[in-house]
Amino acid sequence: MLFSEVYGSYYNVIAAILSEAVSGELTEKRINDIIREKAFGESVLTIPVSLRNGSWPLLTRENTTPLKHIPSMPLTILQKRWLKALLQDPRIRLFSASESGLEDIEPLYGKDVFCFFDRYSDGDPYDDPQYIAHFKTILTAFHEKRKLRIRFIGHRGTLHSWECIPYKLEYSSKDDKFRVLTSSPRSMLTVNIARIKSCELLDFWTDEEYRPKTPVQKTLVLELKDERNALERVMLHFSHLEKETVRLGNGLYRLTLRYDREDETEMLIRVLSFGPVVQVVSPGSFIDKVKERLHKQFGLRA
Repeated sequence: MLFSEVYGSYYNVIAAILSEAVSGELTEKRINDIIREKAFGESVLTIPVSLRNGSWPLLTRENTTPLKHIPSMPLTILQKRWLKALLQDPRIRLFSASESGLEDIEPLYGKDVFCFFDRYSDGDPYDDPQYIAHFKTILTAFHEKRKLRIRFIGHRGTLHSWECIPYKLEYSSKDDKFRVLTSSPRSMLTVNIARIKSCELLDFWTDEEYRPKTPVQKTLVLELKDERNALERVMLHFSHLEKETVRLGNGLYRLTLRYDREDETEMLIRVLSFGPVVQVVSPGSFIDKVKERLHKQFGLRA
């Protein structure tokens, strides 16, 4: 792995210890404090021993070091190429990620390396200047705790105006779209950023004003046949949801998912994308929506 949370932490810990040793301020207590802060609990039992017994000849018994300069951890060329490849993604550029230090680096791969399946083709216009401006205004509202006035086109083509507090930004890989979740004294509302026509910063909000309603949780029970690697695909597809899986035997599994009520339409589309290997067991209201969606599809084909 290019960046490892497990192994990389030890390099960061030792670098922090040696930095204080170079300045002459390192103590036994400080060594243990740094390890507890930056490493894992059991590391207190291994790192000090390795520094003391000579396995890692970096510290003396007086907590000084032969190093003359504070250690640095420069990125390798491979890591820089990987980062440069990520920064080619227009979605990452929406967050104003800096390419400083990577100007002359060749990306490790291009965008054409990836081929997406089960994704809608009408994703957000990430390179559109107006879309970028609205996205950055929303980010500013998050960072500065500001209210927003949003004018957007509703599902029926009507222009709406909405004064709100933005409290969450979501991305749907299935739709390839960003949406902002907002709250007001009257209600909550989710707005697709691509539908926004204007976005204006308002005054600052206080904690007393910020009272988003608790999302309504719903439960969906599925049965699936583990054909064509269906179990692995379904588990990966719904990895972000709270779930319970029970093996029923003969390659049959029962999967219980919990999701927000506002995401029901997206859940319906996702379940249907697996075809006959997945069957909805409950609730009845979801089964009715599956039947309704299938009838519409058959009607379009007729």
